[in-house]
Order: sequence, then structure tokens, then C-alpha cells
Amino acid sequence: MTSLDLPYFPLKRGRVHEVCGPGSFGFLAVLMAQVRGPTLWIRESHRLEHVNPLGLGEFTDPSQLLVVNVKHQADGLASAEEALQERAVTLVVIDISKPLSLTAGRRLQLAAKAGNTTGLCLIPEGMGSNAAETRWRCDPIFQAQDSTHFHWRLIKNKSGTNGSWHVRWNRASRRVDMVSPVRE
Repeated sequence: MTSLDLPYFPLKRGRVHEVCGPGSFGFLAVLMAQVRGPTLWIRESHRLEHVNPLGLGEFTDPSQLLVVNVKHQADGLASAEEALQERAVTLVVIDISKPLSLTAGRRLQLAAKAGNTTGLCLIPEGMGSNAAETRWRCDPIFQAQDSTHFHWRLIKNKSGTNGSWHVRWNRASRRVDMVSPVRE
């Protein structure tokens, strides 16, 4: 097992990134453990899942997570754009339910650059924006002894090459470690 030194992780500041797949919440939790400062999580109120800041206590201080419920995705994008520009938070998470237009994605990128703030869009499969700096696909890997194994794939990267890693959350170091693929 080696300490993880992935290119582009933690994600580049001043840019908006995307993550998809069933392991995307695990990816977000690990990212939250890496950033210092408050996180704003914007989500649509009609979604069935709810965010419990206490459930993320292993990764981040729950008092550093502010969850905002909006009625429509357009309201969420406007809120995200403002939060990215204002430098009040370290990380802005936007839970996306519909595809972003190139214009909306570009506006988020300009706001992130202006505020030097990191943005992360949680996207459904196949709904990526051309404006995203990076896009990650994250899948949990079943292992009876340990439920913290993931397969992370960098599937879009405007600044370099793509890649693939098998990782495991290390509670002691509060980081992910690169591990060998799980055998069947």
C-alpha cells in the first residue's frame, strides 16, 4: 500500500470539476477531508436523498458543511456561481440533475477562477459538461472485509492525461491509499 499521490487530486483550485458513478459520494467525502475550510453543498430540495453532516464526521468537521436546498437547478447554479466568486467557502458542491449547457458550465468556471475556489459537480452518468476541468468516475468495490475500496478513473482532463486507480480510505492518516485491485 502506498500513499496516494494522484495527479490533479486534490482538485485544482479555481476550477470546477465533475464526479459521477455510485462511488461519487465517497470521492466527495475524501475531497472534503483534504480541503481546509467550509464547504457549501447545493442541492435540489425535491431529491429523495438527504445530506446529514454528522454522517461525514469521519472526513470533515460537520460544522464546516453548509447544505443549501434550492427549488430548481437554475437557482442552484446561480447560488453556486455567487459562492464560487465570493471566496467565503473553500469548496462548492453542486448536485446536478440535468445536463449543464456550455454557457452555464463556462459561467461556473469563470466564477471559480475569479474566487480561486474549487467547485465539484455531482453529475448523473453521461451528463458531463464540456466546460469541466476534470471528470472522475468512481465505483465502489465490494470486499467482505473492508467496504472502503474504490476504483477511481479520471475520464476527462483538460490539463493532462487520464488515469485509473484502486484506492482505499485510510482512517488513521485521513487519506486514501493506492491498493492492488481486488481479486474475485
